[in-house]
Amino acid sequence: MSDTPTPPATAREWHLLSRPVGWPEPENFALVEAEVRTPGEGQVLVRNEYLSVDPYMRGRMSAAKSYVAPYELGKAMQGGAVGEVVASNAEGISVGDHVLHFLGWREYAVVDAKTAVTVDPQAAPLSAYLGVLGMTGLTAYAGLLRTASFKEGDSVFVSGAAGAVGSQVGQIAKLKGASRVIGSAGSDEKVKLLTEEYGFDAAFNYKNGPVSEQLRAAAPDGVDVYFDNVGGDHLEAAIGSLNRDGRIAVCGAISVYNNTEPAPGPRNLARLIQTRGRIEGFLVGDHYDLQPQFVQEVGAWVRSGELKYRETVVEGIENNLEAFLGVLRGDNTGKMIVKL
Repeated sequence: MSDTPTPPATAREWHLLSRPVGWPEPENFALVEAEVRTPGEGQVLVRNEYLSVDPYMRGRMSAAKSYVAPYELGKAMQGGAVGEVVASNAEGISVGDHVLHFLGWREYAVVDAKTAVTVDPQAAPLSAYLGVLGMTGLTAYAGLLRTASFKEGDSVFVSGAAGAVGSQVGQIAKLKGASRVIGSAGSDEKVKLLTEEYGFDAAFNYKNGPVSEQLRAAAPDGVDVYFDNVGGDHLEAAIGSLNRDGRIAVCGAISVYNNTEPAPGPRNLARLIQTRGRIEGFLVGDHYDLQPQFVQEVGAWVRSGELKYRETVVEGIENNLEAFLGVLRGDNTGKMIVKL
């Protein structure tokens, strides 16, 4: 494509300088100029257009052993990104194509073609491939339908329900015949969004009183499925309201990510004995076999307007760190995206 811009000699990228203890601070990071390399054999050069910031990135800033390698100090951080191919040394991907990849936190990225997924900007807005049709969307889909074994008629409770994953979990449950969907969020504005825009049957602001009491009022007949994005008091409340053969899918625990002391665990785990309840953690990476089915089913709902989504868009790579901290604070409604 003749209108594809020539890549600059250098571009900006975010490095992790030191590992945060507790809440991440600006001095842990630096925005640096780096050389824009020519792609080697089997590689493409991508001009990133949208970057993703997600809660899981906080875990990668620590040296602790986890399900994904920690970020390396003094090197560019990683995350979901979508952009235009401006140079290609790989078969099957041409200059002008748009790809989804995992070398975010930078303006330009040299990506191994085998790790890039070509996406269609005509089928959905590019930013959607980082959220509603991307990793967060698949997380909602796999966690609800596979891990939590959702079935028609189930009553579903979702924490962090106004976030990118939670809002999609609640809507998918409704579209697939849930008897009742309840969400919790951190502001009255978000609660209103859940019931008025996303079609939740009930929602509450967890800051307005004990979660267990608010959940019992919102779900007097108990819950069959709990999708956990928060951990802590929400998990304890869900166990307290779990019906016989209830299922809990543990996706995240954003309430404890910056704690320097271990958070107290649920004190009522023994209830699982009488309810025959099940708690299972999951990672989206184990469920990529669902991707084609997910894109087909959810893509159709997005196009028809049956599934609604919000994005909080922050402009400029210089604001990438602030956008990430905003996710940890809960500033975003729906998926937090950085537009370059």
